[in-house]
Amino acid sequence: MTNTCVDSIHNTMNQRQSVGHLVAPAPNQQQLDLAFTAALAAPDHHRLKPTRFVIVPTEVRAEFGTLLSNSLACTEIDAVQVERVKNHPLRAPLLVLALTVLQDHPKVPHYEQLLSSGAAIENFLLSLQSQGFASIWRTGAVAESEALKHALGLSARDLISGIIYIGTADKKLPARADVNLQDYVSTWSNA
Repeated sequence: MTNTCVDSIHNTMNQRQSVGHLVAPAPNQQQLDLAFTAALAAPDHHRLKPTRFVIVPTEVRAEFGTLLSNSLACTEIDAVQVERVKNHPLRAPLLVLALTVLQDHPKVPHYEQLLSSGAAIENFLLSLQSQGFASIWRTGAVAESEALKHALGLSARDLISGIIYIGTADKKLPARADVNLQDYVSTWSNA
């Protein structure tokens, strides 16, 4: 691999940030398929592929917002928050739901499947970033809603691992601050 390619990969990873204000354009189907392919190449013990994606197209965002609001209303007592979540899908031109469908396997505990799903989502975000798009990965109370899980055909143990808002950043973001690796990396010693 050339240094230019390595630099490009690391630049994409180091510059990826969550962007809350997203506008059109969103990725087209070919660009999304490239990102889904990258996602499904994530580490995955015994190739169980626990991650599923559901696209929420632009034209049905308002309907999806109603589903979110109705799902949250089952557990949330704050009526203002229930109404506010109805407009969340309108924050970006495209949404993709990331789901984790857990499987019973003697060698692959559920937590490994969840980690695999997180890696798949990160690959998805990085692929979108490398193609010039921005995103934000959200969860919150609505992602834990049993009513929403049911509406998506999930079992109670499965997870809505995120609602990914996708589009183009409406403004240039400042570069990430440098990280002092010594604060996060150490060397094990048996002495």
